[in-house]
Amino acid sequence: MSDNLFDLKNDRRMSVYLYRAGFGCWLFYILMGARFLQDVNSYRTDCGIFSFFLMVMGLSAGMYYDYHHHPAEFEQKKKWLILSYVVLAGLVYVFILRKDPLF
Repeated sequence: MSDNLFDLKNDRRMSVYLYRAGFGCWLFYILMGARFLQDVNSYRTDCGIFSFFLMVMGLSAGMYYDYHHHPAEFEQKKKWLILSYVVLAGLVYVFILRKDPLF
Protein backbone atom coordinates (compact mmCIF):
# COMPACT_ATOMS: atom_id res chain seq x y z
CA MET A 1 0.00 0.00 0.00
CA SER A 2 2.73 2.50 0.88
CA ASP A 3 5.07 1.49 -1.93
CA ASN A 4 4.52 4.72 -3.89
CA LEU A 5 3.43 7.03 -1.06
CA PHE A 6 6.38 9.39 -1.46
CA ASP A 7 6.24 9.37 -5.27
CA LEU A 8 4.59 12.78 -5.39
CA LYS A 9 4.91 13.00 -9.15
CA ASN A 10 2.69 9.99 -9.83
CA ASP A 11 0.69 9.47 -6.64
CA ARG A 12 -1.66 11.92 -4.96
CA ARG A 13 -2.11 10.06 -1.66
CA MET A 14 0.47 12.04 0.33
CA SER A 15 -1.30 15.33 -0.39
CA VAL A 16 -4.64 13.80 0.61
CA TYR A 17 -3.15 12.51 3.89
CA LEU A 18 -1.64 15.93 4.66
CA TYR A 19 -4.99 17.64 3.99
CA ARG A 20 -6.78 15.18 6.25
CA ALA A 21 -4.22 15.60 9.02
CA GLY A 22 -4.51 19.38 8.72
CA PHE A 23 -8.30 19.20 8.87
CA GLY A 24 -8.14 16.92 11.92
CA CYS A 25 -5.74 19.32 13.61
CA TRP A 26 -8.10 22.19 12.77
CA LEU A 27 -10.99 20.30 14.39
CA PHE A 28 -8.82 19.76 17.46
CA TYR A 29 -8.05 23.50 17.44
CA ILE A 30 -11.78 24.22 17.60
CA LEU A 31 -12.25 21.63 20.33
CA MET A 32 -9.46 23.19 22.41
CA GLY A 33 -11.67 26.22 22.93
CA ALA A 34 -14.17 24.17 24.94
CA ARG A 35 -14.33 24.47 28.73
CA PHE A 36 -13.37 20.88 29.43
CA LEU A 37 -10.06 21.34 27.59
CA GLN A 38 -8.91 24.50 29.37
CA ASP A 39 -5.73 22.69 30.45
CA VAL A 40 -4.47 22.60 26.86
CA ASN A 41 -5.83 26.01 25.84
CA SER A 42 -2.32 27.48 25.87
CA TYR A 43 -1.41 25.24 22.90
CA ARG A 44 -4.39 26.35 20.82
CA THR A 45 -2.47 28.87 18.70
CA ASP A 46 0.28 26.34 18.00
CA CYS A 47 -2.31 23.80 16.94
CA GLY A 48 -3.94 26.31 14.59
CA ILE A 49 -0.62 27.22 12.97
CA PHE A 50 0.31 23.54 12.64
CA SER A 51 -3.06 22.86 11.00
CA PHE A 52 -2.46 25.65 8.49
CA PHE A 53 1.07 24.33 7.88
CA LEU A 54 -0.23 20.82 7.14
CA MET A 55 -2.82 22.14 4.73
CA VAL A 56 -0.25 24.27 2.89
CA MET A 57 2.06 21.25 2.63
CA GLY A 58 -0.86 19.22 1.28
CA LEU A 59 -1.50 21.91 -1.33
CA SER A 60 2.20 21.92 -2.25
CA ALA A 61 2.28 18.14 -2.67
CA GLY A 62 -0.92 18.20 -4.71
CA MET A 63 0.45 20.94 -6.92
CA TYR A 64 3.56 18.90 -7.69
CA TYR A 65 1.26 16.14 -8.98
CA ASP A 66 -0.81 18.68 -10.93
CA TYR A 67 2.33 20.18 -12.49
CA HIS A 68 3.05 16.86 -14.20
CA HIS A 69 -0.49 15.62 -14.92
CA HIS A 70 -2.84 18.66 -14.98
CA PRO A 71 -1.01 21.83 -16.08
CA ALA A 72 -4.18 23.94 -16.27
CA GLU A 73 -5.07 23.18 -12.63
CA PHE A 74 -1.48 23.91 -11.63
CA GLU A 75 -1.62 27.39 -13.15
CA GLN A 76 -4.88 28.08 -11.34
CA LYS A 77 -3.58 26.95 -7.94
CA LYS A 78 -0.19 28.67 -8.21
CA LYS A 79 -1.39 32.05 -6.93
CA TRP A 80 -3.15 30.44 -3.96
CA LEU A 81 0.02 28.59 -3.01
CA ILE A 82 2.02 31.81 -2.98
CA LEU A 83 -0.66 33.55 -0.93
CA SER A 84 -0.77 30.61 1.50
CA TYR A 85 2.98 30.72 2.04
CA VAL A 86 2.84 34.48 2.69
CA VAL A 87 0.02 34.06 5.24
CA LEU A 88 1.83 31.14 6.90
CA ALA A 89 5.03 33.18 7.16
CA GLY A 90 3.06 36.05 8.69
CA LEU A 91 1.41 33.78 11.25
CA VAL A 92 4.71 32.20 12.23
CA TYR A 93 6.31 35.60 12.63
CA VAL A 94 3.47 37.15 14.64
CA PHE A 95 2.82 34.23 16.97
CA ILE A 96 6.19 32.49 17.26
CA LEU A 97 9.17 34.63 16.23
CA ARG A 98 8.07 38.01 17.54
CA LYS A 99 9.98 39.18 20.62
CA ASP A 100 7.20 41.12 22.29
CA PRO A 101 4.20 39.12 23.53
CA LEU A 102 1.11 39.72 21.45
CA PHE A 103 -1.37 39.40 24.32
